[in-house]
Amino acid sequence: RTRGFNQALDLARHLGRPVRKALRRVRATPTQTGLPAAQRHRNVRGAFALAPRTPSLSGATVVLVDDVSTTGATLEECARVLKAAGASEVRALLAARVVARQLTNSPQREA
Repeated sequence: RTRGFNQALDLARHLGRPVRKALRRVRATPTQTGLPAAQRHRNVRGAFALAPRTPSLSGATVVLVDDVSTTGATLEECARVLKAAGASEVRALLAARVVARQLTNSPQREA
């Protein structure tokens, strides 16, 4: 699936902080849509690497920005690559997080 633009990059630029594209995709992966969590993790394993000319990450705190996280598989793989490159801490900033379980205190149910 092709989206036509990078939502995460667009979000990151609106934060008013310097943005570095420190990761690059090194292997194409099938769409994650509809895959169970374990398969999503296998799907992205080894799909990312440090981008060329990325400054040293030794001891750095890195913030990953993404539009949506469903299982966290992509974020975890990206964090693994960044930590292997020396980042001391990797955090994630998301626009949305998919909740896998049904909410019990839904306003619609209480009405």
